[in-house]
Amino acid sequence: MPQMMPINWIFSLFFFIGIFIIFNIMNYFIFKYKNNYINKNKKMLKNNPYWKW
Repeated sequence: MPQMMPINWIFSLFFFIGIFIIFNIMNYFIFKYKNNYINKNKKMLKNNPYWKW
């Protein structure tokens, strides 16, 4: 149905934005967990925060 295409585009846009936000939140929590695990083992990275990239 051609008259439904803008609504489908909007739904697809919200769907992909939602998946992107969920992926970033999960990546943040996994990185935070790994960073705490490394800091518990080494205890010398407190003054040297490093990034994911």
